[in-house]
Amino acid sequence: MNTIGLLGGMSWESSMLYYQTINRVVRDANPSGDGLSSAPILLDSVNFAVIAKWMLEEDWKQISEYLTQHARALETAGAQVIGICTNTMHKVYDTIASSVSVPIIHIATPTIAELKAAGVTRAALLGTRFSMNDGFLHDVYATEGIELITPNKPQCEQIHNIIMNELCQGVTLKSSRAMYVDAISMLQQQGAQTVVLGCTEISLLLRSDDAELPMFDTADLHARALAAFCLG
Repeated sequence: MNTIGLLGGMSWESSMLYYQTINRVVRDANPSGDGLSSAPILLDSVNFAVIAKWMLEEDWKQISEYLTQHARALETAGAQVIGICTNTMHKVYDTIASSVSVPIIHIATPTIAELKAAGVTRAALLGTRFSMNDGFLHDVYATEGIELITPNKPQCEQIHNIIMNELCQGVTLKSSRAMYVDAISMLQQQGAQTVVLGCTEISLLLRSDDAELPMFDTADLHARALAAFCLG
């Protein structure tokens, strides 16, 4: 099997989901024949507090340099593929990907494939305010004919704050779930055919039956794509 390098810790709550999903996929594929297979994984769990400070300062250059160092370390340690376990940090994906010689699977790639297979051309995007407002995810989806629409500004701020102040700290509240569902309902009225959970922590809060629209969990799909590469 190919060795996976996970650039995680952003937050570790969702990095845990990556580890579980990848290993479950590999176990179920059963390459050893005895049901005991697990994936060769190198996990670099960075200190998110440092990155969060730079995010507040809009210092993406510092973030890019920091994550590039860690991606190179994963490659040096033997990773044959890398996954950046967060949507937001894909804002600096191009810089990181160009700094290593192994492939880095973009978090949007497997989700786009699923959306296209389902015939989706307009999807609601929930994530941090950077992911929802800065356009770097919108551009990637748009190249494949998928329009992303986002909540209004006050809702975007609420969604962002719930991610940073609750979900990244392992807190899930019914009131926050209701807020997300209300935002999805408004986006459905604007023509959204589905919901892209564009933050790797949102699946900790929302269940598939919480809203009328189908949900595509970027973290789960990303982890499965990495597991497929691992299995070769």
